[in-house]
Amino acid sequence: MTLANKSDLAVFITTGESSCNECGEMLGHHAWITLVEGKGALCLACADLDHLLFLAAGNAALTRRARKHSTLCAVVLRWSRARKRYERQGLLVEREALERAEEECLADEDARARRRERAAARREELDQQYIEAFAGRVRALYPRCPPGREMAIAEHACRKYSGRVGRSAAAKSYDEQAIRLAVVAHIRHTETPYDKLLSRGHDRWEARAQVEEMVERVMAMWT
Repeated sequence: MTLANKSDLAVFITTGESSCNECGEMLGHHAWITLVEGKGALCLACADLDHLLFLAAGNAALTRRARKHSTLCAVVLRWSRARKRYERQGLLVEREALERAEEECLADEDARARRRERAAARREELDQQYIEAFAGRVRALYPRCPPGREMAIAEHACRKYSGRVGRSAAAKSYDEQAIRLAVVAHIRHTETPYDKLLSRGHDRWEARAQVEEMVERVMAMWT
């Protein structure tokens, strides 16, 4: 079985205790990590992959289309002790790519049902009251950001158990720098070719440097 193309990013589900070499977070068993040459294991938040959605293996047509539409994707692998090899569990893909793939593969009602299921799971994961307050702070500091973006930024930053900036003590006090970091991350993924650079194998710090001026321009427009 072919696990991944040479150009694919790989995410591993660990079997033992693990920690992130960048943020130092103890990830425990069954953590999702990626390996970076010279830096070791990184959690998905530090690797800038935590905005991707998991698509389990099993539906070849959906997987093929989601991969085609996703600028950035990663193969998820888990070690099989019985077979003594890594086995493919699925893909991490962009939300828009998955929704487009579903629309191509499923009847309209089936697509709506899948989205309702994902939305229900997402609502369970999010602390809505905190998110709305975080979004209000984003809107106050960046009043010219496009309508609705403040909620997208807050939902991503405040997702439980993610380790994102929105779960930090500074963010919970609505610290301006914590809000800024969340906005920068959103702009990087949505307003610049950052994800495309990652998909081409660029180191994320190199990719961040390449899009830094674009990020600053957008920040200035939104302020």
